[in-house]
Amino acid sequence: MASLFTSFLLMLCLFVVPSLSSDPDPLQDFCIGDLRASPSINGFPCKSSVSASDFFFSGLGSPLNTSNPNGVAISPANVLTFPGLNTLGLSMNNVEFAPGGVNPPHSHPRASEAGVVIEGSVFVGFLTTNNTLFSKVINAGEMFVVPRGLVHFQSNVGKGKARLITAFNSQLPGAVVLPSTLFGSVPEIPNAVLTKTFRTDDATVNNLKSKFAV
Repeated sequence: MASLFTSFLLMLCLFVVPSLSSDPDPLQDFCIGDLRASPSINGFPCKSSVSASDFFFSGLGSPLNTSNPNGVAISPANVLTFPGLNTLGLSMNNVEFAPGGVNPPHSHPRASEAGVVIEGSVFVGFLTTNNTLFSKVINAGEMFVVPRGLVHFQSNVGKGKARLITAFNSQLPGAVVLPSTLFGSVPEIPNAVLTKTFRTDDATVNNLKSKFAV
């Protein structure tokens, strides 16, 4: 009876332990995403015909147009622009700032972020879930990290333009940009919710909504 119980415990362990391990190793060298198909939980189906160009991307080096209200432009290298990243769990952004430009408070629900300043001086900060701000001005060659899902921002505090290269541990990290999410959603968040939340009035909320209308 004791040996039977021991055997049962051993079998139970064999079933439970793998569920606590990391993701399984891939069963193939790569899976270039077929963007014509619908994505599944882990990415797009594999493209049948593959060439060398599927493994290279040139979209992170071109100058960006920062003539917008925030003075910031982003060129993403994610699975939608670079299908070679499909199923690999990583992506990158080229982020360029005009003088005084701001990447407004936002979060990435599916990834942590690491970034390095390529040019200029950038004020980087993120907020914890207990509203503690961690921030610092960093310069070319310095790096930062933002834990997954936390609200963060970057601001160009130098005299000229600034540039970041950022990396994510997701092929499609997503971005929830707080101002446009709150005041530019479709359908709109009711004024009653926003006026109560921000302790303000309809006129202020309507003014903000007009700036972020789609």
